[in-house]
Amino acid sequence: MAVARSRRAGPLFVAPFLILFLLLFLTPLGYAAYLSLFQQRLVGGTVFVGLDNYVTALTDPQFLHGVGRVALFFLIQVPLMLLLALAFALALDSGLLRLARVIRLGIFVPYAVPSVVAALMWGYLYGPDFGPFAQLSRKLDLPAPHFLSEGWMLGSLANIVTWEFVGYNMIILYAALRTVPHDLYEAAAMDGAGAWRIAWSIKLPALRPALLLTLLFSVIGSFQLFNEPKLLMSIAPDVVSSSYTANLYAYTLAFTGNQLNYAATVSFLLGLVIVVASYAVLLTANRRRTA
Repeated sequence: MAVARSRRAGPLFVAPFLILFLLLFLTPLGYAAYLSLFQQRLVGGTVFVGLDNYVTALTDPQFLHGVGRVALFFLIQVPLMLLLALAFALALDSGLLRLARVIRLGIFVPYAVPSVVAALMWGYLYGPDFGPFAQLSRKLDLPAPHFLSEGWMLGSLANIVTWEFVGYNMIILYAALRTVPHDLYEAAAMDGAGAWRIAWSIKLPALRPALLLTLLFSVIGSFQLFNEPKLLMSIAPDVVSSSYTANLYAYTLAFTGNQLNYAATVSFLLGLVIVVASYAVLLTANRRRTA
């Protein structure tokens, strides 16, 4: 009797999550997939076109350039961000820093700042007319740095995102380091290993699962880049176009161009790109682990 009750209790506990997951995730996803199979025309109204929208998107230069630009952003920004997070985590775990709690909080605080506020703040700092860097350059009779120019924009966006998420990734890595038994460090020190050797031979191998997790989060976050270019577009419209990133392109199609069907298609293809990139990261990590 008790076993039967426990079997009935399990689904009841899971039911609230399943209902919300169905209503808030699977249902909108299914409806978006349904929309992507149709096309709204001036003559004939909404017409079923099958996979024609997907074929069009795969040859759409705006979508392809947006995906390529975000991929380049990922290759530039993510390694730098994870290296900084790793360096901060190792420094905090070493126990050699004074005021470690204050430093840890200071590194993490930017993550608590909403991305919209961060983009607005850095947009002011980057400003070619009113920003502090431009004002300082004028006082020193030096050319103002063109942070919002076409050649600098991707690096400027990478700087904003790095500033926002270094602390978040550092906390994940630092928490993973705190789970390593200190007996390993003591045994290595007794064998003559120094701090660098302990970090290389014990700490870094122990951080592989956490590093993989942060890398997966970074893949998803990079290809969903939206808030920062959307806000910088208002002060650099000649550089950041409505299709600067694939996510921004889908938003523009849906809410400015009123092309809901094509926007759903672009969103699904972007999701497929994220799935493929995430799978490639996992596959590479598993191969290195088994090699």
